[in-house]
Amino acid sequence: MHEFIRKHQCPVRSLSAFEKSEYADDWRDLMRLYMVRRTRSFIQENYAATDVNTGRKFITFENGERSYFPIRIPKKVPFQIDEHNPEDHLGRLYTPEVVETINSLSLPRYGLGNYVLTLLHEPPSPAETKALQDLSRAGKRLMGFCRTNLFKRLESSGQAFIQSIERHILRNHVFLYAIENNRPLPIGTQDAEFLDSRIQDEDMDGTTTQGSLFDEGDNNEENNFSEPICLCDEEGFKKRAESVYAEYATHYKNRFKWLKPDLFVQALADDLMSDAHALLNVLQKVGDWDPKQDAKLKALIKLLTADHPADKVIIFTQFADTVRYLEAQLKQQGINRLSGVTGDSSDPTALAWRFSPVSNNKRAQIRLEDELRILVATDVLSEGQNLQDCSIIVNYDLPWAIIRLVQRAGRVDRIGQQAEKIFCYSFLPADGVERIIRLRARVRQRLQENAEVVGTDEAFFEDDRNDQAVVDLYHEKSGILEADDDTEVDLASYAYQIWKNAVTADPSLQKIIPELPAVVYSTRPHQAKENEPEGVLVYLKTAEDNDALAWIDKEGRSVTESQLTILKAAECKPDTPPLPRQDNHHELVRKGVERIIEEEKTIGGQLGRPSGARFRAYERLKRYAEEVKGTLFESSELHKAIDEIYRYPLRSTATDTLNRQMRTGISDDALAQLVIALRDEGRLCLIHEEDQKNEPRIICSMGLSNSSKI
Repeated sequence: MHEFIRKHQCPVRSLSAFEKSEYADDWRDLMRLYMVRRTRSFIQENYAATDVNTGRKFITFENGERSYFPIRIPKKVPFQIDEHNPEDHLGRLYTPEVVETINSLSLPRYGLGNYVLTLLHEPPSPAETKALQDLSRAGKRLMGFCRTNLFKRLESSGQAFIQSIERHILRNHVFLYAIENNRPLPIGTQDAEFLDSRIQDEDMDGTTTQGSLFDEGDNNEENNFSEPICLCDEEGFKKRAESVYAEYATHYKNRFKWLKPDLFVQALADDLMSDAHALLNVLQKVGDWDPKQDAKLKALIKLLTADHPADKVIIFTQFADTVRYLEAQLKQQGINRLSGVTGDSSDPTALAWRFSPVSNNKRAQIRLEDELRILVATDVLSEGQNLQDCSIIVNYDLPWAIIRLVQRAGRVDRIGQQAEKIFCYSFLPADGVERIIRLRARVRQRLQENAEVVGTDEAFFEDDRNDQAVVDLYHEKSGILEADDDTEVDLASYAYQIWKNAVTADPSLQKIIPELPAVVYSTRPHQAKENEPEGVLVYLKTAEDNDALAWIDKEGRSVTESQLTILKAAECKPDTPPLPRQDNHHELVRKGVERIIEEEKTIGGQLGRPSGARFRAYERLKRYAEEVKGTLFESSELHKAIDEIYRYPLRSTATDTLNRQMRTGISDDALAQLVIALRDEGRLCLIHEEDQKNEPRIICSMGLSNSSKI
């Protein structure tokens, strides 16, 4: 934490720190702490009433109108995969040989940092040095993403998978063309946006930093990008690669970073060619994709024409290629009033209005002949849209995070939904879910093996290990799509609801609780489990007047810093019997208080510029304090001075004094004595009056014991 503050010069709980953070969990914590977030199940449990006639949950608006909660019903759409049937195109893609080929790819373009030449004839330029550093940071994770993305596209549609393989081979040959002709390599974007399909639904091998180059063209003689690739001829890929490189180097030059091929080892070209050969072999075995033999597509057509011939249906998929494939094929089958929506769509919201005009208050503006019955969309529409004119959702591919399915259902399960039931269809192999689970397990195993060999973390998964959720979907288990996480509820709402429920059940608590003395304590029975040991829960008001919770185990160690987890650990029923205080209860409370205070100190102020007196003095004194730790020169006064320098700004006179003395070469021990003297005289830091007055206050504590004595 100290390192982060010194590097970025901002408090760790500031918005600036969250902007600089590399961890997505930090953003989730920020929203959890500062946004009001209440899940569907939280509202139903705490605010909804039950209709005595129908048993349905509802909430009542101020005008007396009721809004009912529909039931989300999971349904499966089975489709047949027979890898032994030569007529089954999808089955041929699921063969062990294809899976092993993908698992065995080296994917050098996404791990270029592993191929940089260590001994160069001449040093790279500053621009090349920065580009090489960027490769080493981004590439290792992108290798894992590329591998898993190929399998995700296989689960999405055979057409999307084949397109991705074609593009991958072509991109490899573009690099090989550059290497063979000693021309700069075009390094495309390796931004984190590719790691989230809600942001990027295009194939990463089909795009540059600003758009697709492989599927679009100006239809003029100078642009060869619309020419078909010969799927069984390596020469066709080579010829196309030369054309693509020419476009890269002219019209699209500014979309890339360019690196000389002699910055990389020969193994780069070898691995590029090896991967290209392996993938070309897959294409040759599969042959041309024939939509007429697509069992999954046939199942979708039946669902739309036989099962729901007049109903509004929204079809979700992770990939833009699948959207385009389904839109084209469904229209060929005579299914009209249909449109596709991807991140590349010019106006996704306008299409959402045409699909769901009533819920968007656009009924008067959308003509009936312009209204859509079917929408095929990527997750660009899974958040932030009102689609509740529809009550049928189809998950054409299965996200590797079950929360995506919940979010998709949430687009139609909103206020204004009139249907009693929302049907959520998911496509799953007819022979069971074992095929999907087995395939994903093999991907995980491969990534783990690779991480152990080359020392990199290639994994890019969401909650993909939740295989039970896939099984529950297959068996159409009720409630699987209701599983929104309590951690999505903001802490203040959760705590307030506990209090509201308690005083509603027993109004006398509203008078009893506020009159309890500070430092009140109790102990309750607790069955210790892994990560839930016995110990003490502490509730403290800090010197900064913040509410803080701590969970300390019997050995005095912190169990968790999750405030929600600690709050839940305190939960007990009104008739829970009290237990005698544990012998070391107060000692554990003290350690909990120390833990909270230390945490608040470490998230305190900032040190200013590295060249400033405060920063330099802090660095030197901190280092000196470590050197003399455990010796006669160790001083508690010095530690207090260091703490104040960290937490509070220097007085102007102290800044002048320290700057002057450090310029003259004052020694560390003399600097320590000077700072201690300045502090004793009240001339070191500018500490506000209110900061000096406040003291941490223990509100209450609760012991957790598995003792049976009462």
